[in-house]
Amino acid sequence: MKNLIKAVIFDLDGVIVSTDEYHYLAWKRMADEAGLYFDRDINSALRGVSRLESLNIILSRQNRHAPEADKLRLMDKKNGYYKEYLERLSPTFVTEDTANTLSTLRKRGFMLAIGSSSRNARFILERIGYGDFFDTVVDGNDISRSKPDPEVYLLAAKRLGILPEQCIVVEDSAAGIEAAFACGMRTAAVGYAAETGCGDWNFDKLSELVLKVV
Repeated sequence: MKNLIKAVIFDLDGVIVSTDEYHYLAWKRMADEAGLYFDRDINSALRGVSRLESLNIILSRQNRHAPEADKLRLMDKKNGYYKEYLERLSPTFVTEDTANTLSTLRKRGFMLAIGSSSRNARFILERIGYGDFFDTVVDGNDISRSKPDPEVYLLAAKRLGILPEQCIVVEDSAAGIEAAFACGMRTAAVGYAAETGCGDWNFDKLSELVLKVV
């Protein structure tokens, strides 16, 4: 299997850098202003899904409905707050373990990609100093269906010019792991996904990936 893997596709939030707290603060701020209940348990259910699906989850938990125009307004407000918080990001937010893992994989000749449902992925990469590091970046601006649909990963493999089975996906969400499985890619779970044991491999640290693929 090691010889078959040519590329590693990383989710961004919770894998390369953690912006979970910023997502929570932005959704909480928007929800409070809109009179919607929101807590960390609801926030956990939003991992790996699109902004619209996230808002629909928040509304459904309270049996609330909203016209499309109102949904767009609420999503724009949340994203504005989120981008305010993202301004705090810097290269120091990338852990030494993550930086060393990315550097080692690059030196060993693996193609590296980002596969994220976030529309802010490129902005985040610029803020943390990895704007030009990855061979391709596929984010929420490039896809019409978010995870667990495999579109984001299939597009990444296509841009890299390789087959899905030649990729391994690194994810921290169950939705992301499901998306990778759906297109025949190997999976390495970290963070919350690793706690559930849903990946082919489940790691405490990102650097454990090097021992598997190199």
